[in-house]
Amino acid sequence: MSGDEVVQVVATARDAASADALVAALLEGRLIACGQRLGPIQSQYRRRGELESAEEWLVVCKTTSARADAVVAAIVEAHPDDVPEVLVVPVLGGHPGYLAWVATSLEGDGGG
Repeated sequence: MSGDEVVQVVATARDAASADALVAALLEGRLIACGQRLGPIQSQYRRRGELESAEEWLVVCKTTSARADAVVAAIVEAHPDDVPEVLVVPVLGGHPGYLAWVATSLEGDGGG
């Protein structure tokens, strides 16, 4: 990746307030162009050898590949879990105007 490709950073949060605070902090730092909170969702997973289930909120953030590592680091630092779910997902295409807006939002006055 050259750094200007759009990616999504997907993470989970324990509650809606934490998800909203995370998105706000990432926006304030110009690390993401936008973020959505989805949920609640029900997650099921294995932890320390036991099956667990938890209600969580999914956070989906749009940024560029150049900022993806900083977004991941900010999420990990803010998250209360030892190993939070944070994934960087490549965007293979989309509306050219929207993709351009993501990059513009991270650099200047917030784009269109």
